[in-house]
Amino acid sequence: MISRNFKNVLVVSIGFLSLFTAYGGLQSLQSSLNAEQGMGVASLSVIYASIIVSSMFLPPIIIKNLGCKWSIVASMACYVAYSFGNLYPGWYTLIPTSVILGLGGAPLWSAKCTYLTIAGNSQAAKDGKKGSDVINQYFGIFFFIFQSSAVWGNLMSSLIFGQDTTIANIPEEQLQTCGAADCGLNVSSNSTSTRPAETLVVTLVGCYIGVGVLAMIIVAVFLDNIDREQASEFRGNREPFCHTFLATFRLLKDWRLVTLIPLTMYSGFEQSFLSGEYTKNYVTCALGIQYVGFVMMCFGASNSLFSFLFGRLARYVGRSTLFALAAVANLGCIIALLFWRPHPDELPVFFVFPALWGMADAIWQTQTNALYGILFHQDKEAGFANYRMWESLGFVIAFAYSTFLCLEYKLYILLAVLVLTIVTYPIVEYYEHKNPTLPAEKGDYESHKGTDRIAGNNIICQSKM
Repeated sequence: MISRNFKNVLVVSIGFLSLFTAYGGLQSLQSSLNAEQGMGVASLSVIYASIIVSSMFLPPIIIKNLGCKWSIVASMACYVAYSFGNLYPGWYTLIPTSVILGLGGAPLWSAKCTYLTIAGNSQAAKDGKKGSDVINQYFGIFFFIFQSSAVWGNLMSSLIFGQDTTIANIPEEQLQTCGAADCGLNVSSNSTSTRPAETLVVTLVGCYIGVGVLAMIIVAVFLDNIDREQASEFRGNREPFCHTFLATFRLLKDWRLVTLIPLTMYSGFEQSFLSGEYTKNYVTCALGIQYVGFVMMCFGASNSLFSFLFGRLARYVGRSTLFALAAVANLGCIIALLFWRPHPDELPVFFVFPALWGMADAIWQTQTNALYGILFHQDKEAGFANYRMWESLGFVIAFAYSTFLCLEYKLYILLAVLVLTIVTYPIVEYYEHKNPTLPAEKGDYESHKGTDRIAGNNIICQSKM
């Protein structure tokens, strides 16, 4: 007989699985499906710009007024609105719905993290266990279920688009422009290989809307409500809005945070490159849009597997060793992508890059978040706000120049940010090795358990928006 709290964890997990099956699939397709005038990547840029604004002030306001459950439902509706915008894609539909999604992103993840934290502490009190152990268990269950959304959303797009046989006919002259061989600004802009039959697009987006609405129904009907007073104990900081807002920027006085900005922004750059540039200029250009889903499934599966594996290995090999592995993997991929000329006859190679990228991304995400948790444990709220802000800024910049720069230059920019990361990160790691940051005092932890536990669990929440 499972407990009520465990049941609620399953409900939240399945709801997010359903919601991000839709959003993850749409995100992977934006640069190819809505390539005209760069609408797709522009919408993604607007999403992450809105998330930056949203993360600064919306979560406490929304959660305080609606509670965790209905904050999740309302924020899910923002994601569904973006799916509706893709039914009839245009500047007047994609950009407004992108803003709506971005504004709902931060409250969605904050409410989810708060809810699971409350459930974990509640169950720990009943079972006489340590709260952090049950919380970690609940978050592990959540991400085990949630991570598979990348597989299902992209599988749907590949199976539906695969019905259009005309999009598989890639002319030889188009293959000459794939990869970094050509500027890559107008790949397939007027080709049938880019956009499938309109009926198939409507069918796919309709399916995504359906699973998004299903996510809202699952949470609204089956998730137990958490009373407003209890939720407020876990929201953390009760300081005036102005003081809370400025806390994010006051932490920039810490030289360690400033030194970590390249590493944090690189996380946004590298994720946006795979979902925006690789899918368009390599996969769609040489194979057709029907293969985008399969390639991103490979990335998602690799990311999930290595996240689990490196989470266990970190204690034995150390964080810096894993960062070095990620840097070498990305460095090798970037150099190879500069010279590789994609061709349909080299099908396995198209999956090697996302597999390696997924392995590296697993390290960037888990270890960067863990590093922030260690260095800024006394200012977790401001620390993770900075993490969210700088990573989102990396997304915004990368998506913003996507339609203006040639692919070759984008690879050089990605390489430059990676090199800067390789130079700056070891400085912080060396200082931390010589002067270890002391853990938070037990008394301080207990007196601020609402703030600290939520922020601590937000370690694995920020990069999924």
